[in-house]
Amino acid sequence: MTKQAPPAEPIDSVMPETLIAPTASAHNRVENIISRMSVVPIVLAVVLVVFLWQWFDTHLQINNMQQELARRLTEMDGNNKASQVLVMQVQESMRELSVKVNVLEAHSAEAQNQRAALESLYQDMSGSRDETVLAEVEQLLLIAGQQLQLSANVKAALIAMQQADDRLKRMDRAALNGLRKAINRDIDKLRTLPDVDVQGIKFRLDNLIAEVDTLPLVQDVAHVPQNKNVAITPPVLDESAWRRLMREIWEDMKRLVRIENIQKQELPLLPPTQTFFLRENLKLRLLSARLGLLSRDEKSFKHDLQSVQEWVVRYFDVKSTSGALAITNLQKLREASINIELPDVSASLEAARNYRSSLGKGSR
Repeated sequence: MTKQAPPAEPIDSVMPETLIAPTASAHNRVENIISRMSVVPIVLAVVLVVFLWQWFDTHLQINNMQQELARRLTEMDGNNKASQVLVMQVQESMRELSVKVNVLEAHSAEAQNQRAALESLYQDMSGSRDETVLAEVEQLLLIAGQQLQLSANVKAALIAMQQADDRLKRMDRAALNGLRKAINRDIDKLRTLPDVDVQGIKFRLDNLIAEVDTLPLVQDVAHVPQNKNVAITPPVLDESAWRRLMREIWEDMKRLVRIENIQKQELPLLPPTQTFFLRENLKLRLLSARLGLLSRDEKSFKHDLQSVQEWVVRYFDVKSTSGALAITNLQKLREASINIELPDVSASLEAARNYRSSLGKGSR
């Protein structure tokens, strides 16, 4: 007998048990995948935003650094150009002064040549007393004319002409009366001229040139703290610790801010190189004024002094003792008149030469 197979179980009874477990596990996997997928993009987005922000901030800082570097390079270029302009101005002033000095040296050399020629002429002349005295008189009159033409030195010219008249007076000759009259007329012309203290003005200019390096700049004075105006509260006896602390804090706060009226629209701030060139330009201006004084060029003399006074008022402390004294001296120098219309004293020299030539012809 064959064994009969056991009866198959119904499908409906097996399916629910076999399908329930796989369905639940798949559902959990899907939820895990969905949760992971929702967190990763958020993290990536946050990382991307932080990276972009850091990149933008770094790029902005680099741009700011480039702009600051370009600005500083521009400022350095401007300062270099200003220094070059000042150097060119100083060189131009030195060239002008060189030209003036060369002209004066040429005049001085000419005067020395004339004096040497006169001395040789004096030695070559005859030993007669009249001719010797006339040669001395002619030389003195020539020296007087040179003093007037080259340096406008009225006193030296007057002394030379008075000495010439004294020599003629000691001779006591009636034939020399005409020559003495011509010399006395020129002496009267020189005596009527106003007295100009050239040496005194020159000494004042030399003192100003020596004091240029010691004048205080207004920018240095304006930034010095003035503690004398700050009232200090005296300590109180038996004062508590917190009250003393509050009082000290209040006194420190009062010193933080200082209000000062400098009575100017703007305060010129100069670097050390430009202050050096400023003082050197002041010295050059004063030297130019001195040359104008010696050449009796009143227009150039007063123009240079006016420029110096304007620079001193603008850049230096005129309230200090040295600054106020410099302004006072400059104002007095500007008020002084050095332009004198010098008279023509060649008539006495021409009369002396005519008399000497007539004396030479008579002796022949």
